[in-house]
Amino acid sequence: MRNSRFDKSTLPSRHVTEGPARAPHRSYLYAMGISEEEIHQPLVGVATCWNEAAPCNIALNRQAQSVKQGVKVGGGTPREFTTITVTDGIAMGHEGMRSSLASREAIADTVELTMRGHCYDAIVGLAGCDKSLPGMMMAMIRLNVPSVFIYGGSILPGRLNGRDLTVQDVFEAVGQHQAGNMSDAELDILERAACPSAGACGGQFTANTMACVSEAVGLALMNSSGAPAPYESRDQYGEASGQAVMNLVEKNIRARDIVTRKSLENAARVVACTGGSTNAGLHLPAMAHEAGIDFDLFDVTDIFRDTPYFVDLKPGGQYVAKDLYEAGGVPVVMKELRKAGLMHEDCMTASGRTMGEELDLIAHEADGKVIYPVETPISATGGVVGLRGNLAPEGAIVKVAGMSEEQQVFTGPARVFECEEEAFAAVQARSYKEGEVLVIRNEGPAGGPGMREMLATTAALSGQGMGKKVALITDGRFSGATRGFCVGHVGPEAAHGGPIALVKDGDVITINAITGEISVAVSDADLAARKADWKGPRKTNYASGALWKYAQLVGDTRRGAVTHPGANAETHVYMDL
Repeated sequence: MRNSRFDKSTLPSRHVTEGPARAPHRSYLYAMGISEEEIHQPLVGVATCWNEAAPCNIALNRQAQSVKQGVKVGGGTPREFTTITVTDGIAMGHEGMRSSLASREAIADTVELTMRGHCYDAIVGLAGCDKSLPGMMMAMIRLNVPSVFIYGGSILPGRLNGRDLTVQDVFEAVGQHQAGNMSDAELDILERAACPSAGACGGQFTANTMACVSEAVGLALMNSSGAPAPYESRDQYGEASGQAVMNLVEKNIRARDIVTRKSLENAARVVACTGGSTNAGLHLPAMAHEAGIDFDLFDVTDIFRDTPYFVDLKPGGQYVAKDLYEAGGVPVVMKELRKAGLMHEDCMTASGRTMGEELDLIAHEADGKVIYPVETPISATGGVVGLRGNLAPEGAIVKVAGMSEEQQVFTGPARVFECEEEAFAAVQARSYKEGEVLVIRNEGPAGGPGMREMLATTAALSGQGMGKKVALITDGRFSGATRGFCVGHVGPEAAHGGPIALVKDGDVITINAITGEISVAVSDADLAARKADWKGPRKTNYASGALWKYAQLVGDTRRGAVTHPGANAETHVYMDL
């Protein structure tokens, strides 16, 4: 052994680097300028989702270099590689959004294949957009290697007329423009001002929600998700993450030692108290699935139900990710949860210390502005609520952060749309009515395919001043930037013959986020008769290619819309090959 810290005989990279039979393999490594010493050190994948599709990914390449430096300092040999990203802000509101959720699986799959194919011993993963964060973490858990996650950082807020802006403001401005309340020139100025830098969308939308999850679940170093993407101080977190993964290799601490039922519960707490994205209700079960943990939508929403909401972030609140960072970040949020006895402190983290040990090191206290004291929360229950009833036997989810109790109960006649385009056209034409429940179906994981987000439609409603005067339900998803009474993840989806497929115009629907009810005033007998007359799933244009493949494989929303059997069906663990 050339490095006594690491026993190469137990690491996957021995299949590539050790013994006479691997001379051809080593010749490739020498061709890339790797030294003999480096060849016989642990090989660490440094995986990024860097691309030029959107600002959330553009800084990842630079940050990866600091991670590689940290790996080298820690005695490892970093090997950088990239995978895809589909950025929701660019994909939103058109057919491109069908690729979004499917990209989460593609990210996890391609990272897995790269790690397996080259026998890397550990991974540091960098991601910056909605599906790339959970996709990268899913790959870590699936492989069960020593793993450290690092977020690429949020965008800086735009600034116009004395107020902070996010891309949410631009989406909602489209509705204001359609309503005649904003001129072409005003819209042009806004779109140029809203997104001033590299980084992911700045509110507590899906990317920042899952960044908070990465710390709470233990895969990321404390406070590493906080600094905005343009801050070069992020490089310090990158280098520290590279060194941390080598510590995990030495101690043989793997991803599933960190991601446990308890750590997933910690993560769900943080989503709830920050008013995070409903998409966490999809991604947390998917991460659990990779570890063989039974943790579905109802488990997530049970935790949401008894978690106070005390972090005032957009879209329901006032502040953005940069403000949270300046107030002390996720560690201070978790410290407040601990005061209320709502954190499992014995969970392992990427630092090699337990969550309790990490929180003992946090000196900051809640500022009372961005982070309220847990004793005096904004509201007593979480900003995200689970729903269940005869319209959604397998559950649904709604974000209520920023909504009063009166606004969390809605009853009205259904107005049914067979796809998002139909609904958006009705919103544009203002042909819907106040008090209606807009039902958008055939947008689930299989039926869409791809479970599109509906931000273009919901933002247009908000821009027209109707966001709280109508309700909207779908078997698709909503962006983390959505606000208003918008219920997503309705299951079973229409393509699987769920009750949402059977709703007719005029059926009276009740949504009660206080009691957790979502129901349609149609008897069981009538629903059964409608089911007998149902003509089957709506045909789509995706009869071949990646989206066809995805639609054939994808499971139900309640369990995370996953595409493979998960850890419970494993016959081997990659790390032990």
